[in-house]
Amino acid sequence: MKRIALWLLAGALTLVTAVYQRRTGPSYPLRGRETLCGRTLSYRLTRSAVNVRPFKLKVPVPENSGVTGTVAYARFKKGVSWNPERTVEMTFERASLKHGGEKTVPALTAPLSWPGGGNGLAPPAGKLAYKVTLSCGAESAALNGGRPVIIRFRGDVPAWIMIPHILVMFLAMLFGVAAGLEALRPDGKPRALAFWTLLLLFLGGFFLGPLMQKYAFGAYWTGFPLGTDLTDNKTLIVFLGWLAAIVLGRKGRGTRFWILGAAVLMLVVYLIPHSLLGSEWDYTATGR
Repeated sequence: MKRIALWLLAGALTLVTAVYQRRTGPSYPLRGRETLCGRTLSYRLTRSAVNVRPFKLKVPVPENSGVTGTVAYARFKKGVSWNPERTVEMTFERASLKHGGEKTVPALTAPLSWPGGGNGLAPPAGKLAYKVTLSCGAESAALNGGRPVIIRFRGDVPAWIMIPHILVMFLAMLFGVAAGLEALRPDGKPRALAFWTLLLLFLGGFFLGPLMQKYAFGAYWTGFPLGTDLTDNKTLIVFLGWLAAIVLGRKGRGTRFWILGAAVLMLVVYLIPHSLLGSEWDYTATGR
């Protein structure tokens, strides 16, 4: 495999894996369609938002369509059955939406304030479960098949942390995949790429990552041994995999085998949806 072909393949695998991980994660907007009064309505329900300003749910609807809506919602806790704490009538307005770019469209909107009191803003990692029901005359439709949609709130992460973190983690994966492909070449020399992968993982996962986690959810680390956050644990597993590959493959003892194994481990781990089993505020313990 020529070097340029190797990097092109590594880039393609990295991009596909990153997009798959993002789109299958619980923070990616939930999309769907419903038909009311002869109109097909496309919706995009938010599942992640910042908690530094009041949150407003928005569902685009055509002007003069006669469509109305309500939102029932409650604080979410794993293992607790659906029991709405509040129901809000949606109002019609022209709202700013990000659907492939910022644009203003007619929409039904409703504010979702945290039921725990205070200023109505959710705590870091606080989650709400909500159900949207649209009506048009005698017809009605419960979005998402009537199942609750879970939205998690986070602090506002500065761009100077978020952008480098995303870039460094993407590069770590790119170099890791390239190292694995290099290990497949009969005359390949993947060890230098493996060192770069380990360095980038440390910088992105154990320096920039905890800073981002602190801004977003109020804690630097919530993986093993402090918690069960799957994102942190994925980073730890992949880092240990590359560390083992470098240590166990030193002095030419199965170097290519260990590096290939670390690359496969990285791809498998990063196929797990992003933010799955992420940080979660326990309002039953705090009373808020």
